Amino acid sequence: MKLFWILLCCVSLHNLTAQDKEKAAVKQTIETFFKGFHKGDTLLMKPVMTDDIILQTAYKNKEGKDILKNDDVDKLIHAIANRPKDQKWDERLLEYHIKIDGNMANAWVLYEFWFNDTFSHCGVNSFQLFNDAGKWKIIYLIDTRRRSNCNKKGQ
Repeated sequence: MKLFWILLCCVSLHNLTAQDKEKAAVKQTIETFFKGFHKGDTLLMKPVMTDDIILQTAYKNKEGKDILKNDDVDKLIHAIANRPKDQKWDERLLEYHIKIDGNMANAWVLYEFWFNDTFSHCGVNSFQLFNDAGKWKIIYLIDTRRRSNCNKKGQ
């Protein structure tokens, strides 16, 4: 009976270790995306995104109406690649919550955005990822943006 419990613990630890490795791989995919974003290096970003990635933003307009905006990945890539040299975009990723089921993952990532070292807004990035032949790729990204109720952890 003792041997049964030892084997059960070993199997459980192996499963936790495998899950932790997958979560680390998902986090690394997101960090690679933002490394390219910060450097203006779209060639670094593209391999961690699918070609048909969906981008959206959820926010409130000036009148307080909830808006869901679809974004064009080509416009995002163009804006990042052609950002003026005097502009610094700093999206500070504060907290990750990653869930994985087989070849699908979701990462809920709190962030703050700083423009030229000045706080701009905060929110959440919600990433959907797919494991494509052992490599996690972003298939969907939606973010929220707000200027109030931000804790400004990155200061």
